[in-house]
Amino acid sequence: MDCCIKHKERSQEEIKSLTIRLNKIEGQIRGISKMIDDDRYCVDIITQINAVQSALNSFTKELLSSHIKSCVVKDIREGNDTVVDELCELLQKTMK
Repeated sequence: MDCCIKHKERSQEEIKSLTIRLNKIEGQIRGISKMIDDDRYCVDIITQINAVQSALNSFTKELLSSHIKSCVVKDIREGNDTVVDELCELLQKTMK
């Protein structure tokens, strides 16, 4: 089954940056769960949810930028123009 899964090599710096962001988001999610357990005020919880959404958007922007600058450019240079359709579909899903 691994034959159909695409892979991308990332630098250690990129892996570290993405992992740090994800760990922060994970902590924020755990914090929201604790707020619910502690019967915190709805507005406070929604404020934290907005912070998580913003953090996820920043994560997405970083990953998308890396994807375009590496994967998309590489595929286009190799003559694989279908990557443009894939990118357009991805952008449509991301911008819902």
